[in-house]
Amino acid sequence: MELLAPVGTEEALKAAVAGGADAVYLGGKNFGARHFASNFSDRLLAGAIKLTHDHGMRTYVTVNTLIKEAEMADALSFVEMLDAAEADAVIVQDRGLLPLIKERFSIPVHASTQMAIHSSAGVRWAGEQGIERVILARELGLEQIKEIAENSQIGIEVFIHGALCYCFSGQCLFSSFLGGRSGNRGMCAQPCRKSYSIGKKEGYLLSTADIFGVASIPELMRSGVASLKIEGRMRSPQYVYLASKIYKKAIERAREGTEPLITDRERELLEVVFNRGFSGGYLTDQEVMQTAFPESRGRPLGPALVTNGRLRMPRGVLEAGDGISLYLGNEKVGGFDLKASDLDGANVIASPPFAMKDGDYTVYKTKDREFPGIEGLISKIKLQEREAVRRSVELPPKRMRRNEKACELSFYVSSLAVLKAVLPYADRVYYDGTKQDAEALELCQGEGKEFVKMLPRLSLKESPSDHDRVMVNTIDQYEMNKERTVYGSYHMNVFNSYATPKLHQSTLSPELNQEELLQVLSGSEGRCEVMAFGRLELMLSRDPSLPEGTLVDDRGVRYPVHRDPEGFVHILHSTDLLLLDKTPELRSMGVDSLGIDVRRRHPDLAAFVGRSFKELDMANLEELRRKCGRSSLGHYRKGVF
Repeated sequence: MELLAPVGTEEALKAAVAGGADAVYLGGKNFGARHFASNFSDRLLAGAIKLTHDHGMRTYVTVNTLIKEAEMADALSFVEMLDAAEADAVIVQDRGLLPLIKERFSIPVHASTQMAIHSSAGVRWAGEQGIERVILARELGLEQIKEIAENSQIGIEVFIHGALCYCFSGQCLFSSFLGGRSGNRGMCAQPCRKSYSIGKKEGYLLSTADIFGVASIPELMRSGVASLKIEGRMRSPQYVYLASKIYKKAIERAREGTEPLITDRERELLEVVFNRGFSGGYLTDQEVMQTAFPESRGRPLGPALVTNGRLRMPRGVLEAGDGISLYLGNEKVGGFDLKASDLDGANVIASPPFAMKDGDYTVYKTKDREFPGIEGLISKIKLQEREAVRRSVELPPKRMRRNEKACELSFYVSSLAVLKAVLPYADRVYYDGTKQDAEALELCQGEGKEFVKMLPRLSLKESPSDHDRVMVNTIDQYEMNKERTVYGSYHMNVFNSYATPKLHQSTLSPELNQEELLQVLSGSEGRCEVMAFGRLELMLSRDPSLPEGTLVDDRGVRYPVHRDPEGFVHILHSTDLLLLDKTPELRSMGVDSLGIDVRRRHPDLAAFVGRSFKELDMANLEELRRKCGRSSLGHYRKGVF
């Protein structure tokens, strides 16, 4: 079983080598899902590959963002350079980049967790595309992983330690619509680490504890999982070293049947180096939320009393050279390193080097006496740049002029009342109701309107649909229903005209602006839909704790929250997307269909929206804005970075 370590800096790379990891994953300056890590120049990437190979390790390079049409040739040029430098694999999210890599290069491809593959069906699809390993969604439990791994013909990788995103990876639009920084493009602004309220609940309600999956190692090993992955390309070299060393030992102990898999001292070190709370994650279906604070505070040591500027607390595990930080409520007051003179038998009695009011404080251990020695070990490893050449890659021209189209109207509905309200204006209905499918189908057929069954937003159970026409939200659902007439929702993240698989109709990503939409349309022969109205889904989560209602952020912005029959929580945008006045432009671009989402809306509003789009009545625009409360053009003008 491989242990895979995260690398965001040169020092972190050296730390992974020193810590004994079997492999590392790291990114270049572009196309990586951790844009704000230091990352590596081409020459340093080539040097990193050489360094790891010299130590018997493997190097996987992240090319795991969604790729815009205009970027595709540059992305392929980057992959060609990695192939020449003998990287062991590239980690890919974009399903348009994937077939182009397989056509041109020999470098192995791993499916990023950003693809949100969560079933044997998704893994089967990946294998058919020539992918050699799938990094599974982090929301899976041990039994689900076991079933997938035992039935897989390709390698399976599982996150074992580090941050757990609140939303299914690759399915989050919150950061994108909050400020234009797309998580799908490596620029997440971490809205899940901010404070919110819902009903009487307040706090960092979307903030998860870190995965601490040591206890799951034996079962994952028995299941045949190929690789255990540590998250943390934004974290310190000390974190990378300790996580690599400690998890490597835990794997060896599991292989030998030795208990415990981790010592108290090893756990202490992991808690000190980075800790926003630990949980078994969804691996063991434990409570995964830690909503008291969103940042790393180190190992909690408990309360301390300050009197006349002197700190007094039980000594516990502290030794000279350790560092502590003090909090008054949720506010960090400061921190300092302990000297031998600060330790009085069983107590710490110290005069902090900053002013402190008398009172009760909470103390965390944030530095360990071993850290300087670790830094010394890391510094002994040398990384040298190597030659790396990017060659231009030419793609066959695809640009074509699509004829202007009237734009069919496709309505997302979830109740018969709304279905009846929009039928006079609809060409097509995506029915998202959990009941009354037969009646909904009969209503559509009676009016000569196309009925498409919208599959559950996501399901951890494999269940093909009984309907002939379906809308899928994940690659797993596509694989289970590919013999049917398949429509793709905007959750399929179609960012370019190369995206696979080719569906009967694809909804283009709402993160694309007008020019980017035109570029995709100009390269696409198939049917394309663009979302034109509705509250887009910002997050999909397995969080068991967030109730239905209205999530309110610290600015007073309100986000509807609902749960589906599968138990997943959906957080919707506070604002309606409204492109009524852009419909003439969309028609001229050759858009086949407009998506109009009126799920969970009043039938009267749904009918007014339908009539406005059907008649293209711009006189209704201001009234429609008033009825919606808040509306915007989304990313239609500016797009995302």
